[in-house]
Amino acid sequence: MFLDIIKSIIFGIVEGITEWLPISSTGHLILAEQFLKFENVSPEFWSMFQVVIQFGAILAVVLLYFKKIWPFTKNKERAVKPTGILSYFDKNIMSLWGKILVGCVPAAIIGLLFDEVFEELFYNPTCIAIALIVFGIAFIVIENWNKNRKGTQKDKNSEITYKDALIIGVFQLLAAIFPGTSRSGATIIGGLLIGLSRPNAAEFTFYLAIPTMLGASLLKLVKFGLAFTGAEMIILLVGMFISFIVSMFVIKFLMNYIKKHDFKVFGYYRIILGIIVLAYFFFV
Repeated sequence: MFLDIIKSIIFGIVEGITEWLPISSTGHLILAEQFLKFENVSPEFWSMFQVVIQFGAILAVVLLYFKKIWPFTKNKERAVKPTGILSYFDKNIMSLWGKILVGCVPAAIIGLLFDEVFEELFYNPTCIAIALIVFGIAFIVIENWNKNRKGTQKDKNSEITYKDALIIGVFQLLAAIFPGTSRSGATIIGGLLIGLSRPNAAEFTFYLAIPTMLGASLLKLVKFGLAFTGAEMIILLVGMFISFIVSMFVIKFLMNYIKKHDFKVFGYYRIILGIIVLAYFFFV
């Protein structure tokens, strides 16, 4: 039991770091599990754990960006309408939530229909390694192309259109299908391609994670049946708490980092890690 709690702490650290950096949290958790298998839990619990642990990371986004995503207001000038129930809702934030929900549609539909199929087909080290390498190359290529791109970038959430949100949602779908792609990585790439600035692409990715990851966590919990043993409940809560704490620091680090740097370093990391994973599982 004690060793499983230590492993849960490690998994929480891995989740908190890799959920927001564009290097794939699911991929890293699956790879980490090859070396740090829980001793007293079922395979079904592990399948649920690697998704629901993300709930801690979601709470970090909610806390850090609460003022930007809280839809209620007392300022009538910011309200959707001056009177009635809509006078309590901030029109700009409601518009943002509309775009967030549009961005969630592709992954929500396909995920609900084919979640178990994708897990059976692609949740293995080889597919993870390939996705790490392919999207690592994509980051480098797109950043080089973006450097010479002409025209102004969209620096504010209000400049994101519903069409932009849907395109980013399609990129998020790739991460739902292929572990190792990275949900944040795929959506950031989508944002950069349609002209979002790095900070804006990253921030919208954080917002998009809230309903996406919450929905995925609830789906896994329902499928698992909430039939936790006492040990499993402790392991899950510890993992979520650690991922929450680590996420707070990582999100702040990433937003400060990309103000002066591009995403290519993450591309190089992905390529190197993907090659190491392929080599390891080829020879083992």
